[in-house]
Amino acid sequence: MAPRNRHFLTREPFAHDDRLTLQRAEGPFSFLNPTRAHFDHTGLTPSKTTPDDNATSHESVNEHEKPKRDAESNVPASDIRFLWRSRDNRKGRHPLVVQRPRPGEEAPFLTPRRTSHPKEVLKIVIKTLTYFPIWDISWLVAFIFTWGSVVWVMNGFFVWLPVVAPSTEFDGEIYDGGGITAFIGAIVFFEFGSILLFFEAINSNNAGCFGWAVDQLIDEHKAGGQQLRVTANTHHCHHHHQNRRNFVGKHSPQTVPEAQPKSSGTDDKKQWQWFPSWHDMRTHYFHELGFLAGCAQLFGATIFGISGFTALPGIINHLEPEWKLNAAYWIPQVIGGSGFIVSSTLYMLETQQKWWKPAPSLLGWHIAFWNFIGALGFTLCGALGMAYKNSGAQYQAGLATFWGSWAFLIGSYLQLYESLNKHPVEEVSSDKDFAAMQ
Repeated sequence: MAPRNRHFLTREPFAHDDRLTLQRAEGPFSFLNPTRAHFDHTGLTPSKTTPDDNATSHESVNEHEKPKRDAESNVPASDIRFLWRSRDNRKGRHPLVVQRPRPGEEAPFLTPRRTSHPKEVLKIVIKTLTYFPIWDISWLVAFIFTWGSVVWVMNGFFVWLPVVAPSTEFDGEIYDGGGITAFIGAIVFFEFGSILLFFEAINSNNAGCFGWAVDQLIDEHKAGGQQLRVTANTHHCHHHHQNRRNFVGKHSPQTVPEAQPKSSGTDDKKQWQWFPSWHDMRTHYFHELGFLAGCAQLFGATIFGISGFTALPGIINHLEPEWKLNAAYWIPQVIGGSGFIVSSTLYMLETQQKWWKPAPSLLGWHIAFWNFIGALGFTLCGALGMAYKNSGAQYQAGLATFWGSWAFLIGSYLQLYESLNKHPVEEVSSDKDFAAMQ
């Protein structure tokens, strides 16, 4: 089946970059912008490479002078493609698709090893515990969601453990412990994090960003003498997270001139916006799956925040008769949780080539999937909570909060991992798989 949409309705990435040529675009819905696109880079053709094409330095290399990191970071590749995805672009990521050479096949490229390699995974895991780029809004969103999820896990213990093991209950556990953690989780995790998620969506890098440096190596002992090394390079990225001194979207002054987006007249008049104009909403953002998902998330968080407020001790234990408790506490959970279900579903669809085909090979899909499970748990908790006098329903309501909180924590930590992995390298093994990328 052919992709349902082949062109961008508005703001095609790299439209003003002569080095990159759009080969194919695709996405799950024809009435929305594509969510992924495949580009050829003029600097990634060894036989045609010139200093003007790749705007990088040439290096003379022989077998004895190659640095030790080549064995780990510069892995031979027979072909590579630059892949643009809307989610990755929004998060400041630059995916590279690599095909490794078969035995005896010539390798015209050197690239970093795949990011699913155990050593690369461990490196990012350590980074999530030791590196705190508060100037990066994508990291900040993930960080807030992760700690908010920790609070919700605590809430799950407070409201469910006394039901399954009454001997463990202490005074004020459900009303005080459960109510306060619900308030903190709803406001910090859902509301504040969702607001930042909205800002991230409306300030995504619409111009496109390559983010890789291409060096031509000259090996005197090799026939042909030319080989290209593709390396992650922060100076070739103009996403806002490169600027540690400015949270509001200006690219780093250290970005090399050839990597900076060319002026397109009206597109670059703002480097940050708190809210887009109605014209931009109608002509661009309403065609973006990521923006629509962020709006659903913010709507759900705002409604869910009502139940977070009414969960506070002194409020929830005075909501009588039962219809008041349902209206002020349980129903907002159902409506807010439904918003989260819609949001996570849209985020899953954004990562998929076709609306009906899951994408379990992509980290972004797993993030949305686990958030979808968490949203189901929170929605189910609100629905079962209205059966106030049914002990079985109350047990299942507390249990739904418990497993839903853990699902949110898994999704949030994966999002934190994603935000720190800015240059993912994806490896395909067969010609058929690589052809599908073209």
